Amino acid sequence: MRHLMLIRLDPATAPSAGPDPALADSMERLLEEMTEAGVLLETAGLRPIEEATRIYLAKGRTTVRDGPFTESKEIVGGYCLLDTRSHDEAVEWSTRFLALHGPAWTIELEIRQLDE
Repeated sequence: MRHLMLIRLDPATAPSAGPDPALADSMERLLEEMTEAGVLLETAGLRPIEEATRIYLAKGRTTVRDGPFTESKEIVGGYCLLDTRSHDEAVEWSTRFLALHGPAWTIELEIRQLDE
């Protein structure tokens, strides 16, 4: 079962300096463990919201808007594509991923199974 883990955060509450070195080291170790377990297929952070483009369709009309988007209270900051035996296993790995961040971060993970 493949699951997409979307990493959502509010840029206003994220540490301005980004992840500290200890978090980066812990994250690297966890991602290595996930890769060795055959669970992690792909992961990446996303470029800043200021560089994003949104394309809207409403009533048959398309509108293209470039960032930044002042109405964005939370953004998708990155993703992980997982290959797990069950939804519970995807939740387990995602919980471990989230726990590494500690109290300085406010993050929400959304886990969605791919429709295959």
